[in-house]
Amino acid sequence: MRRHSVVFKLFIVTTVLILIIFSLTMVAQGMFFERFYRAAKINALEKNIGKLAEQLDQTPSHEQQLSRLLGAFMNKNDTSISILNDRYERININPYFVELEAGGSTIVVRIPMDGMSIDKIPQGVQIGDTLAVDGIFMDEDDKIMHPVVIKPADASPEKGLVRVEGTVTDFMLPEHRSYNPLYQDALIQDALRDWIPQAAQHQPALQKGTTVKLEWSDKWSGIRYAIVIVPLPESGYGNRYVFVMTSLQPVGEAVGILKQYYVYLAPIIVLLVILLSLLYSRIVSRPLVVLSKMAARLAKLDFTVQPEIHSKDEFGELSENLVSLSRKLDTALKELTDANDTLQEDIQQKQQSEQLRKELIANISHELKTPLGIIKGFAEGLQDGVAQDKQERYLAHIVNETDRMNVLIMDMLELSKFEAKAVELQPSAISLTRLIQKAMHSFAKQMEDKQLQYKLNESGENEPLVMADPRRIEQVIMNLLSNAIRHAVDSSVITISMQRAADGEVTTVIENVGPSIAAEDRNRIWDHFYRAERSRDRKSGGTGLGLAIVKHIMELHGSGYGVVNTKCGAAFYFTLYESRGETDE
Repeated sequence: MRRHSVVFKLFIVTTVLILIIFSLTMVAQGMFFERFYRAAKINALEKNIGKLAEQLDQTPSHEQQLSRLLGAFMNKNDTSISILNDRYERININPYFVELEAGGSTIVVRIPMDGMSIDKIPQGVQIGDTLAVDGIFMDEDDKIMHPVVIKPADASPEKGLVRVEGTVTDFMLPEHRSYNPLYQDALIQDALRDWIPQAAQHQPALQKGTTVKLEWSDKWSGIRYAIVIVPLPESGYGNRYVFVMTSLQPVGEAVGILKQYYVYLAPIIVLLVILLSLLYSRIVSRPLVVLSKMAARLAKLDFTVQPEIHSKDEFGELSENLVSLSRKLDTALKELTDANDTLQEDIQQKQQSEQLRKELIANISHELKTPLGIIKGFAEGLQDGVAQDKQERYLAHIVNETDRMNVLIMDMLELSKFEAKAVELQPSAISLTRLIQKAMHSFAKQMEDKQLQYKLNESGENEPLVMADPRRIEQVIMNLLSNAIRHAVDSSVITISMQRAADGEVTTVIENVGPSIAAEDRNRIWDHFYRAERSRDRKSGGTGLGLAIVKHIMELHGSGYGVVNTKCGAAFYFTLYESRGETDE
């Protein structure tokens, strides 16, 4: 392995980086893990105590309900808890109890924190079980018992104690607690006794509602505990405080074992890092070495086929690119020639576009110049005071030419929207028959002037419904009908037919009797201002934009359109997809 090679550098960098990360991980866990665990545990405990304080404030002073609330909190958070009065004295509430139904009366067996271990309490107690309790009654009514031994019902009684046998109706016992939880619960008295001399310095904080957090060590076992003291909301019973204690032994043991684990694990990890880094650096750099040799041959103008690296990564792509480069260098001249031809075609297309732009400007100027000249002539006649009988005719001509210009301008605005892609379709299920009949009513005057008739042929029994934008399709039908009427011979019939296809398409054909369209004009009639009649006779009407608008609308719908010559004239058609729903009125 050369000292300045990529393999050596990659090996060194990888090894050092992994060892640094591993060392930082060990240091961070040794220094901060225990502290983080304590802080997280105490913060979570403080939050849960706050919820407990709210529940205590809402719970009536019934000892059984308070016991259940405290016992459930101790089981859930693995803590010991006591309620203190305003003199920091413990209020006598046993969190754990068993309620028995014996001889028609209810007896509450309160589990003391002192004098009883967890092994003396039966495990897995359920409501309905039968238990025997040997102990001493603590009240005159023999309702509350201080237990000494709790056994199954078939066990023999203890001498000198009162036995009560009954069915469990309610209970709250230690669950999910650490080892010997009753011993930990009994330590609250020792922790409270050691804290009371310091209570005065914490008194201002407690009066402000601030939580007090402490640590305390059991002198006998040396185990450290976290203590959290939270003031309860004021009530008729004076100031009260929640005194909660939880063991910190698990985190200490975990950190100690983790440090011992790292002592044995560190040498193995270092050895594995060195071996894996060496293997990794060789695997990663091997394709790079091959590519370096390939590049050296290309630098010597050796364009013969090179061995490829068969890997699906950047090295494989680079190898393929280098091989492709060596194979294509001899065809560079041909590619340059093709590129030059393409450039010439682009230039020609731009020239054609420029020519079309000039023609468009000329067409617009021509279309606007003629009506403006007519309007000016009639306006000058009116200005010069023509005969009274001619004024109405002059005004009618002015209005007529103004309408022509208005139609032209509106068509140009509409067309500009389509070309700017500013039109958004709103498709719905529509009836083509209704749209055609509505359009024919609009052309009643033109039809009557030329003595035209129309014939509507539908395919099938039901009228075809299509999915399209009703406003735009009505515009298509109006433009095609206007074109058919304008070029139809007098006293002829305009035929409109609709045909369903197997693929769900509906083809609408509008056919008139009149002049056919030359082959060279069939594609250009869809362009702006293009007219098949070279004379551009104004008597034929139209702006030369109607078919261009039809083209844009059908392309937006993704549908076909076109024109064919017939025996007697020409037929324009368009296709739409059939809808299976009801018509949207």
